[in-house]
Amino acid sequence: MKGDVTVEKLTLRALRVNYSLSPKEVADCLGIEQQTLLKYEEDSSDIPIHLANALADYYGINLDSVFLGPESDLKQKFKDSKLKNIT
Repeated sequence: MKGDVTVEKLTLRALRVNYSLSPKEVADCLGIEQQTLLKYEEDSSDIPIHLANALADYYGINLDSVFLGPESDLKQKFKDSKLKNIT
């Protein structure tokens, strides 16, 4: 349907916010620094696989559902998709 945009993956930040958790709460549960979590929420392209898996497990989702890369890339894909659906 024209105008519909499907986002197939969620960012780490979106997952945390969806669960109404603070960065400190998640970082403490995973045994990492809050700044480390915030860094990977901004750009998860170089996140260690064990941490990516731990975050997916923490949120109860499959890692395939998590967008791994710069958050700005996902925002750009979303904008491009919206423009494509308009034309």
